[in-house]
Amino acid sequence: MPSAPRILISAGEPSGDLHGAALVGPLRSRFPGVEIHALGGPHLGAAGAVLLHETATRSVLGGVEILSSIPRHLGMLRKLGRDFRSRRYDLLITVDYPGFNLRLSERAREAGIPVLSYIAPKHWATRSRQTGRYARAVDRVACILPFEPDYFAGFGIRAEYVGHPLLDRAAFQDRNQARQALDIGVGDRVLALFPGSRSQEVERLWPALRDAGLRLIREKECQQAIVGALPGMGYPDAGPIRIVENRTECVMAAADATITKSGTTTLEAALAGLPMVVAYRMHPASAWLARRLLSVPWVSLVNLLTERPTVPEYLQAAATSETLSEAVRPLLRGGPERLAQLSAFERIRTILGGPGAARRVAGIAAELLNGS
Repeated sequence: MPSAPRILISAGEPSGDLHGAALVGPLRSRFPGVEIHALGGPHLGAAGAVLLHETATRSVLGGVEILSSIPRHLGMLRKLGRDFRSRRYDLLITVDYPGFNLRLSERAREAGIPVLSYIAPKHWATRSRQTGRYARAVDRVACILPFEPDYFAGFGIRAEYVGHPLLDRAAFQDRNQARQALDIGVGDRVLALFPGSRSQEVERLWPALRDAGLRLIREKECQQAIVGALPGMGYPDAGPIRIVENRTECVMAAADATITKSGTTTLEAALAGLPMVVAYRMHPASAWLARRLLSVPWVSLVNLLTERPTVPEYLQAAATSETLSEAVRPLLRGGPERLAQLSAFERIRTILGGPGAARRVAGIAAELLNGS
């Protein structure tokens, strides 16, 4: 192993930027003097990685939306392919973002650079034909869902469960402190809205979430509705709905229930003990393709982990302000629906185990750099 290895971390979305940044400290602890370069965003940069390209602030999704990003990605692949062939790096760590990172991994392997895939692509959801190609492109896989290693082992992939990175947080915020920080009255019921971290998600989902929130405020089912927002996103015609940027954990801790887009946010809400209704909308062509590929009965991580419809899901045309407001109403009021979700969330904590994902990924990186 090089005394001061050179590692490239490739993350292409805001969540990947955050999880990639968490690796920097454990890697530096194991390898004093390590050089870490990254494709990512502000979190990786703040953690001390040298940013080669800003990728995590430009993420796209869906078969149709991704077309516009192809020329830029091809340019990065050509440049990094040359870097791999010149042995500029000793290890590539990819973080999610499966389309681009698969191609990047192939270029690294062709040049003899070991590849560690952290946050595996969700091939199990579609029984993807890409899994064989993925198996040839990676050396090790660090999985964040406990059922993933068995799936990948069937393709000869050396995969292990390292824990979920959300569990590495020091602690979820105290409810009373969060409500004070957001100036929420003691007896107020609060609905949190999470329309997404990508511009396409927000554009398609925000009108339904907004109108559901406005209806519930008008009907006095809640006193406040708060958007857990990212900077630079547009939330038109919000009216009395509050827009709170960069304080997702605080909003989750303060709220009584949420309507949220599917994805990691659902697991984050579950770990915060926040009852939820899940919604998602994507481009009609992308949705048509997804319906034909999906081999799992649900889209939210909460339902996949509990293996039952623990939280309601409303997708595409079903995600209307009427259906969403009616589904979240009993969660705001309390009662059996709310208690059932909270009980299931405790089971999820048991299923996921304890913290330490980033530390375990750094350990796998050390094994690869040692040739094992």
